[in-house]
Amino acid sequence: MVLKGDAPNTIVKKGDFEYANEMVKFIKENYENIDILVAAYPEKHPHSNCVGKDIDFFVDKVNSGATRAVTQYFYNIDAYFSFVDEVQKLGVNIPIIPGIMPITSYDNIINFSKNCSAEIPSWILNRLKLYRSDAKSLKEFGEDVVSEMCLKLKAGGVKNFHFYSMNRVEPVLSIAKRIL
Repeated sequence: MVLKGDAPNTIVKKGDFEYANEMVKFIKENYENIDILVAAYPEKHPHSNCVGKDIDFFVDKVNSGATRAVTQYFYNIDAYFSFVDEVQKLGVNIPIIPGIMPITSYDNIINFSKNCSAEIPSWILNRLKLYRSDAKSLKEFGEDVVSEMCLKLKAGGVKNFHFYSMNRVEPVLSIAKRIL
């Protein structure tokens, strides 16, 4: 998986590639039979001010040789399907695998979402606030929301998922059991 990666707090030396598409192109030109995954942002890249430019950057990665993509996690299914439709109109025909983040902690999901510009729809956020001090109810609600989201994605034609497990297998297994 080719990722630009997060910039360190202090940059001592810039790497060989400024953008992920440059690394994708380098790999494609120098190696054969490699499946190259890249990141996709159905809502907005955290350092971007323009969704249109995000789409252009994604198309550049695909045109440079990416063969599949995994999205940043999201809770807005419409954003995912809209992104896929938009890039397909621009000639992108690679699989775009949705990134799925189980909800296990109020503070963690709020902080992660803020840092990566993942929108939490207000109806979900309001329920999370309600269950903030009730770990059991929050866990159950999170599994219900994410499982239902995955089922809707499957109904829309999605065949594969990428789970951001955060080194916690149980929430992922519980959701996987519900959607199989």
